[in-house]
Amino acid sequence: MAGAFLTFAGNLHSYTCMVDKEIYRTKFNSLKVCIIIPTYNNARTISKVIADVTPYCNNILVVNDGSTDDTEKRIDSLPQVRKISYPKNRGKGWALRKGFDYAVDLGFEYAITIDSDDQHAASDLPLFIDKLETEGAALIMGVRNMHQDFVPRKNSFGNKFSNFWFRLETGVKCPDTQTGYRLYPLSLLKTMHFFTRKYEFEIEVLVRAAWKGIPITWVPVSVYYEPKETRVSHFRPFKDFVRISILNTILVLIAFLYIKPVNLLRLFSQKHGRTALKEHLFNPLQSDYVKALSVGFGIFMGIIPIWGFQLLVAMNQCDLFARNLCRSVVYSLLMQ
Repeated sequence: MAGAFLTFAGNLHSYTCMVDKEIYRTKFNSLKVCIIIPTYNNARTISKVIADVTPYCNNILVVNDGSTDDTEKRIDSLPQVRKISYPKNRGKGWALRKGFDYAVDLGFEYAITIDSDDQHAASDLPLFIDKLETEGAALIMGVRNMHQDFVPRKNSFGNKFSNFWFRLETGVKCPDTQTGYRLYPLSLLKTMHFFTRKYEFEIEVLVRAAWKGIPITWVPVSVYYEPKETRVSHFRPFKDFVRISILNTILVLIAFLYIKPVNLLRLFSQKHGRTALKEHLFNPLQSDYVKALSVGFGIFMGIIPIWGFQLLVAMNQCDLFARNLCRSVVYSLLMQ
């Protein structure tokens, strides 16, 4: 009797899962969402990744970024996918850009990108769709738990490093800026022209999307890293880290020399100048303690002997004083 009940329960669970996947296949179509899988020399895992995502979505685009192993043969053996392929490896960013262009040409408005090394779980795909339905168009990040024991230490450090620079450049907090598991709002990105073509592209598109005012949000996803002996990674620690560092340097300069000043001027112009300045300098909704603290910080930044860098440091640290950024910066400038 117990065995029959367990069999029935198992069959019921399988049926429920199948129905849920069919529901999401319908949602993928109605929301015009596709899945883009960039791949380079992942012959061992590409078939499994495609097989895992197929029950959720029948709009799968695979970009073969110049693979030299049997990856292309594996893709060709799966008739349910659309393929873009070119002979020379150009980098993950280039593969994503080609995938975005192809998806837009096919009429898709959103694309979920998933890595081809079996690091991401297809079972997390519904989280992106649910988030899209409830919050609308946004760049949705699949945030990984980077504190697990099997996560390589260099990945955890690199993620913290990237998160810091992203917040400095945009003022937006994101707990995982290096994840490749994302939902991109293609309809909001299609007019933008990108310049990078390797791993740093995922930083460029994220920062520039935030600058454009595209909402950045996230959902928690699971992650799996194979043991070091069998793990395949095409990230080149020195070359790619240097490229990412150069990009961040350029983005920081653009942010502080153009984006932030323009946003500040736009804020004042929208609220008619003097009214906006008065509101930010003498905000009645904040305590006298917070106001005094921000003024003191501004004076301190004006007299500290780091001439030429006061404004940069002040704008980074003034987030501690909530909406007192303007007040602290103004007093810092007055003291110079």
